[in-house]
Amino acid sequence: MAETEDIAAVQADIAFWLIGPARLSLSPGDIVTGLIDRLAAAGVPLLRVRIGQRVANPMTSAWGVIWTRGKGAERYTVPRSMLATPSYRGSPFEWINETRQSFRSRLERLEEGRDHIVLLEQAAAGGTDYLVLPIEYGDGSVQGGSFTTDRPGGFSERDLALIEGLAPAIAAALEPAAMRHSMASLLEVYLGTGPADRIGKGAFRRGETTEIEAAVLVTDLRDFTGLSERLPPGDLLDSLGSYFEVVVDAVRSEGGDVLKFIGDGVLSVFSAEEHDREEACMRAARSIIRAFGQPAVSEKPFVAAVHVGSVVYGNIGSLDRLDFTVVGPTVNYLSRLETAAKLLDKKAVCSKEVASVLPPGMIRDLGRHTLKGFADPQAVFEIRAVDR
Repeated sequence: MAETEDIAAVQADIAFWLIGPARLSLSPGDIVTGLIDRLAAAGVPLLRVRIGQRVANPMTSAWGVIWTRGKGAERYTVPRSMLATPSYRGSPFEWINETRQSFRSRLERLEEGRDHIVLLEQAAAGGTDYLVLPIEYGDGSVQGGSFTTDRPGGFSERDLALIEGLAPAIAAALEPAAMRHSMASLLEVYLGTGPADRIGKGAFRRGETTEIEAAVLVTDLRDFTGLSERLPPGDLLDSLGSYFEVVVDAVRSEGGDVLKFIGDGVLSVFSAEEHDREEACMRAARSIIRAFGQPAVSEKPFVAAVHVGSVVYGNIGSLDRLDFTVVGPTVNYLSRLETAAKLLDKKAVCSKEVASVLPPGMIRDLGRHTLKGFADPQAVFEIRAVDR
């Protein structure tokens, strides 16, 4: 009876901290660290704790916090592809997701080939007992919290009762942070880092735009119409996917934001608000050079164009459907440049405004050419470094 009262009192103290101060003011890492400190003070010796958070994201399956004695807490992410690997299939985490029940395994007498690799890894690290706890959120999803001890003989019945009884409070403390992270990561996947950050901070009303100075980049596959006629739908999507990956990685590596995919086109922006105009143009040009340097480009040739100037940046659309994008004369002119690149059979071109701030060896004057919508011929420059 006394031990039951002791467990209830300790649980109440830790739960009050989790639901109150921890939930309101601490990061996920600090919440996990504080929980471990309180469990240790209650006599539960922990070697490692991992609390994962599943997310609705096409790229990422989960993120979470891993605490290890002597190292502290670290954030981690799990790619969605991990769900198809032996590391997840048949694992304790798959078990608790499917059954919503706790999983416990002693770690002293494991056998390779019989016991799951997760258990073998815990034993190799010095663990003697392993508990995985289902942590249920308000939306019905199940998160996983694993607790490893290195105490000889493993967890006591008191340890197990104490940890398992804290599951609702752990969920209450971590769910708000998990929901914020899920929303932010999903926005970033579809909108890019910059727009996602702006919308996350409240810039989500129609017409909530700002005029900024930026270098704008557009890329477009050559002969996409012919490609779509030659390839089956599945192969076409694979081809588009690998091309998009090359461009997106290149843009992000230079601090740009990919705003949208338009058919086979990619529209990206390099803000000159945080950097000056010259640096924005250089980052856009370097992203092109990086993209054209990838092996996949030879199989999926594309063209690129860069212009710099003022753009209207923000939410544009109807009453019930918004798009975060850039519009204005700068973007219109960029479209004309991209068409010129195809007509001139050049990999990458830029406007005279961009050419004026790039190193002379990076560009070549292609002369003046007629662009749709402009009465006078316009100067077009080739970005030559893409051939190096």
